Amino acid sequence: MIASRRSKFLSDLFARYMYYRIRKAFNRLVVLNKVEPKPGHSVLLLCNHVGWWDGFWANYLGYRHLKRKVYVMMQEDHLQARMWLSYCGGFSISRSSREMVKSLQYAAGVLDDAENLVIVFPQGELISNHTTEIKVEKGIERLIKNIKGPCHIIYSCALIEYFESLKPSVYFHLLDLGVAGELSFDELTDKINTFHKQALKEQVNVAH
Repeated sequence: MIASRRSKFLSDLFARYMYYRIRKAFNRLVVLNKVEPKPGHSVLLLCNHVGWWDGFWANYLGYRHLKRKVYVMMQEDHLQARMWLSYCGGFSISRSSREMVKSLQYAAGVLDDAENLVIVFPQGELISNHTTEIKVEKGIERLIKNIKGPCHIIYSCALIEYFESLKPSVYFHLLDLGVAGELSFDELTDKINTFHKQALKEQVNVAH
């Protein structure tokens, strides 16, 4: 497992640079159903996984809206190919059972600090944003059970539209899932899926 070597200077610089890149690549970034993190709580940000930009969108949410120190769980081979991302909060997870347990315990330890936010893609693979079901992998249950400090869980459903622009716009539908330990894993999964289906319906009527 590759641990994060997060540098505040480099993380801040990266977040500002990626905001510039995102603003150039996309027409609009719209945060719907805004959720304020609970004071004194870390944040576990669960995101749907639709494409290459996902981690950068989540970094934008964590840095500019949720205002926490951002860490992101990445596939080990992806992080090995871009080791500089470890200085921006990246840490690895591997499919190997022993290494996966280490990564989940590491993520839980990061979330014991109320100033931190960890980005996780619970589907574990890229899935079209048109899917109507979010399959939450069981590792999320283990991660949540290992968190010792107060942690606020938020789900972000990112959906893309073009409308009249040559550039796509990103709409973030946010769901407050309460504090870690309040919901069982099955309840958490059900709430995410109910909300995700509702977000897809509401997306039809978003302003543009």
